[in-house]
Amino acid sequence: MNQMLNWNMNQVPNWKLVIKNNLVSLVNDEQGQDLIEYTLLLAFVALASAALFISAGGSVNTIWSVANNQLSVAAASATS
Repeated sequence: MNQMLNWNMNQVPNWKLVIKNNLVSLVNDEQGQDLIEYTLLLAFVALASAALFISAGGSVNTIWSVANNQLSVAAASATS
């Protein structure tokens, strides 16, 4: 390990090319890209679902209120 730390840039043949190749391979590496894409997709689906449930909450409340009123009227007319 110490030998790796004590190298001189002049000892490496064409060190600029070595650095360039390493940077290019780092940029082109797509190993973790799928995980990030699926995470972003999951976050988008979760936010869209939350927005849908929030907007649908008012509609569901209205439907239950109408059904409750109709059942109350029906129960009242059934007992009279």
